[in-house]
Amino acid sequence: MTPLVFRRSRFSFVALAAAGAILLAACGSSGSSGGGGKQAPNGAGSTSTTEGQYGTLPAESSNVITGGTVTYDIENGSQPQYIMPVTPGADTSVYNAEFQYLLYRPLYWTPQGNRPIINQALSLAKLPVYSNGNKTLTIHMNSQYKWSDGKPVTAQDVEFFIDILRAAVKENNANFGNYTPGAFPDNVVSMKTPDPATLVLNLDRAYNPNWYTDTQLVVIQPMPSQDWNIASTGGPHLDPSNAANAKKIYDFLNSEAKKVGTYASNPLWKVVDGPFKLTSFNPTTDANTMVPNPTYGGPVKPKFAELKAVYFTSSTAEFNALRAGKINVGGVPSADIPQVPLLRRTGYNVYGYPDLGFSYIVFNFKDKTNHWNNIISQLYVRQALAHLEDQQAIIKGVYHGAAAEAYGPVPAIPATNYVPANASTDPYPYSISDATNLLKSHGWNVVPNGTTTCQNPGTGPNQCGAGIPKGQNLNFTVYYTNDPPVAGQETIALQGAAKQIGVNITPVAKTFNFIIQNYDDPSAPQNNNKWQVENFGGFNEDIYPTTDEIFNIKGSFNEGGYTDPKADQLINASKFSSNPDALKAEASYITENLPAIFTPNEDRISAWKGITGPPDSFASLSQFGFTPEYWQLTK
Repeated sequence: MTPLVFRRSRFSFVALAAAGAILLAACGSSGSSGGGGKQAPNGAGSTSTTEGQYGTLPAESSNVITGGTVTYDIENGSQPQYIMPVTPGADTSVYNAEFQYLLYRPLYWTPQGNRPIINQALSLAKLPVYSNGNKTLTIHMNSQYKWSDGKPVTAQDVEFFIDILRAAVKENNANFGNYTPGAFPDNVVSMKTPDPATLVLNLDRAYNPNWYTDTQLVVIQPMPSQDWNIASTGGPHLDPSNAANAKKIYDFLNSEAKKVGTYASNPLWKVVDGPFKLTSFNPTTDANTMVPNPTYGGPVKPKFAELKAVYFTSSTAEFNALRAGKINVGGVPSADIPQVPLLRRTGYNVYGYPDLGFSYIVFNFKDKTNHWNNIISQLYVRQALAHLEDQQAIIKGVYHGAAAEAYGPVPAIPATNYVPANASTDPYPYSISDATNLLKSHGWNVVPNGTTTCQNPGTGPNQCGAGIPKGQNLNFTVYYTNDPPVAGQETIALQGAAKQIGVNITPVAKTFNFIIQNYDDPSAPQNNNKWQVENFGGFNEDIYPTTDEIFNIKGSFNEGGYTDPKADQLINASKFSSNPDALKAEASYITENLPAIFTPNEDRISAWKGITGPPDSFASLSQFGFTPEYWQLTK
């Protein structure tokens, strides 16, 4: 389950998806995201019968044992780095979510198998009831959930999360990755808990219930209000509804959460409501071990003794461990898809499916270096660059066929009610000639394999555009994640195509965590003039996949500072209109207006061996859903 989170260049294992908010993830990681509407190879020489699927899901085995250790992978550059549920934007990744949700469950959990919908069986509360013209909502908690100290998970714990979140974002918007000014919690004007199991929220206006539930409420992770309402170790318990107290509590919890080396020993983090408790945490590698939480109130309690996250220095090292049978669960990097038959022969099951999200190469609209902000603000420039993205070649050469063409923020697979018409047809197909003609028709002297420059400055229809001087070039740097290799391969492919129209790209490799922490206009504005383009991966999206937090002018995940009044208007319509076509209109416009170059969605592929469980518990890995409590070791 996850809120909106970064995903890496996307091929490194199980980055969790909770509740449908937004999480950043990297490219080329263990799962992938797309079968492209075509039958994808299943790794055994045949093709799947389910559109977009890679591999198959085995039936649950009865040949099981109780106890033992289940192992899974984490990789260098994408480790969990923050434990408290009010998570800063720089740490809001699928990798942190995977870690946190084992300990602190969100109010609403997604996915259900490979379907990006709320899974009510794993949620801490029943679906909200809207009233008062969609301006009031009532949440009823599920009574079976308890904290590990025996106290029930109550509506007051939800209220506590909201109080602490208010204090966090009042200090700094970047203190919570899924925060956009004016959205949650700002749009909650009052709240009350008439009884321990009921929370009533009064909103500042009427909202689309689908939008509000699937994008706002899903970011909530109840926190133990009776244990964490302190401002110092051993200090007095404070009333968090008092804003001054809430600030003191947040400052204390945040300071403790930054002490990574104490995660396994700090009494604060021992009070959990998830299926596991943390027993060890390596502050250097973030490798960690968890044991079952005996008070967990979910539908299934873990039946094995330990869950161990094993650290690997690279995706290559991780896949070598898979080949050697050293871990139970891991990701299949895109470069290693040809070796899937070998994994199968050694006993691994392999399965992948498109996740609800997108990958992109991000433009920085705020970098004034070499007039870049003026250049990239021109739609024709972005269109020319989009024509350089050869998705079919990348799918074949980089992803070995296990990916889908994807042209905008809402993919065609997995199916939702919000897919726009242009999700299936590329508005800017690969074409060197089209890219060349766009530049020539706007005053550029195109010099293939040389340096293209502006020869006709000005704001006329056949001129370069405002703020672009004569002699200006189109050269820029792309910062990309250094591991796994997918983002680098995509960037090199773009560099080669760009050279053909006289645009010189300099690729520079950085770690995923470095990029999202340093080259992010909302959370690192001091670096706005230090990068032009980045390729870190993309996003695992809300199950109501509006781009409110990503491409809204005030979006907390608006990495490149994209600003477009029409986009904001359409985004707002998708929030306040109950018509599903409003979201389709938003997605369609974003697809055409190109705040970035959208790249293929690879199948999110995982491999597992020596464990069994319900098929949905493995299918959900494709949607960043990590529910190992359902697994058991096999004999």
